[in-house]
Amino acid sequence: MGFKKQKFNPENDLGFGTKAVTKNQRLLNQDGSVNVKRKGLPFFDTSNNYHTLITISWTKFWLLVFTCYFTLNLIFASIYMAIGVDSLAGADGNTFWQHFWEAFFFSAQTLSTVGYGHMYPSGMMSSTVSAIESMIGLLAFALATGLLYGRFSRPSARISYSKNMLVAPYLDGQQAFMFRLANQRRSTLIDLQVEVNLSYLEEVDGKPIRRFLQLELERKRVSLLSLNWTVVHPIDDKSPLKDVSHADLVKAEATFAVLIKAFDDTFSQTVHSRTSYQYDEIVWGARFKPAFDRDESGAIVLDLSQISAYEKVELPVSVKQLN
Repeated sequence: MGFKKQKFNPENDLGFGTKAVTKNQRLLNQDGSVNVKRKGLPFFDTSNNYHTLITISWTKFWLLVFTCYFTLNLIFASIYMAIGVDSLAGADGNTFWQHFWEAFFFSAQTLSTVGYGHMYPSGMMSSTVSAIESMIGLLAFALATGLLYGRFSRPSARISYSKNMLVAPYLDGQQAFMFRLANQRRSTLIDLQVEVNLSYLEEVDGKPIRRFLQLELERKRVSLLSLNWTVVHPIDDKSPLKDVSHADLVKAEATFAVLIKAFDDTFSQTVHSRTSYQYDEIVWGARFKPAFDRDESGAIVLDLSQISAYEKVELPVSVKQLN
């Protein structure tokens, strides 16, 4: 049947315009990042470098820190070796590599301002190099401390989304597109608001044009996210997805972009979260299983590992034929 004709609002295009996205690329990645590559920026751009160091994963961050630390010590160890083995008093190695590793660990002591006292610089050249290294170490550790604080203190939302969007029974003989979410943190999210935008390709004058539609939801906001929330778009007469089949979504390379805004009472700031679902992540004829239960004392227990759990169900014949 195809998508129901709608009046398009330019404000819903998420900043991508009408240009078609090829090779089934997402507009928004599942982690919420925008799938856009930038070039032409200066490499030594302080603001961009700071943003990168704040937002990269913890694994990449620690790998970068240890790599820089190891590289600096290698450089200064090489400098001490170039000055001469006798430039470090207390070094008692007999081979080249023994002297090198003594210089390396002396560099580590100087860089971190530990200084165990077993070795010390002897002569003007080695003393000058160690003074410069200690200053670099102070600045480097101050920078690393600031980055660590920035990463820990940066307000962010940790929302757990269901892996799939479902086409499930809804109310009396109706159907709806739905997905589920929950807060991963122990903090409380207040005044949670959600927006779901449908993006699909439409052929106009023989050229593919990217269209954006904001979907009407059963509920766009909740006052308090204490358990999970199932976000529902009813497939009614006003829905652009009425009579749309799975084949239509595949042909149009449909993507559902999810935008979340909430107030975190721990940070006392507004936080945001984003994700997306593509046509191949939609399950037709299914419904979510309960994600929470009660323990022996009667307290409600939310199982975040069950956010994506669903079971297959029968849909009306009219809908099954479209699938």
